[in-house]
Amino acid sequence: MDAAMLQQLWRDLLATSPAELLAAALGVVYVVLIARRRRSGWIAGGISSLFYVWLSAAARLPMQSVLQVYYVAMAGYGWWSWTRNQEQEQGRITSWPWSRHALAALGIVVLSLACARWLAGQFDAAWPFLDSLTTIGSLFATWLVVRSVLENWLYWIALDAVTIFLFARQGHPVTAALYGSFLLIAVSGYLQWRRQWQTQR
Repeated sequence: MDAAMLQQLWRDLLATSPAELLAAALGVVYVVLIARRRRSGWIAGGISSLFYVWLSAAARLPMQSVLQVYYVAMAGYGWWSWTRNQEQEQGRITSWPWSRHALAALGIVVLSLACARWLAGQFDAAWPFLDSLTTIGSLFATWLVVRSVLENWLYWIALDAVTIFLFARQGHPVTAALYGSFLLIAVSGYLQWRRQWQTQR
């Protein structure tokens, strides 16, 4: 990273709004609590996503904005689903066969390609395919979290890496750093959930 890039990064950090800082902090709280299987994580996640609806739209990432609306809705569903799981199945974690994940990944890519063509024609989207890929992939990965499927964390590791690039290129270093922390927490979350899943077996 050269001096010009460092100067631009510093300017971007100074220009970061309080709303983005708060959204980022709540986002970290959400992922940490979810990795630890705490229902209260859904509350932090829902509030963080409310802020990111606006922030993503301002960054010209329309699909990311739509994704955040979905996250708000899933926060409520996640709270209900985890409560039910705890009461009926003692917080059981499930695992899918790799063949099912291969079909899911193929579906995500195909839908992302179709969505990217639409975005390129209808909006001034900065990165139509990557924006679509992270959005559709995140929709699916969030559903896996709500359903307590172990492999959700593997999707998040890949998606977070792409999202870091997107927000960094669009001048949002704090949010890019947030997703960097999400990536590390996703690795930890996978290891924690895997240990619990193996104990169940």
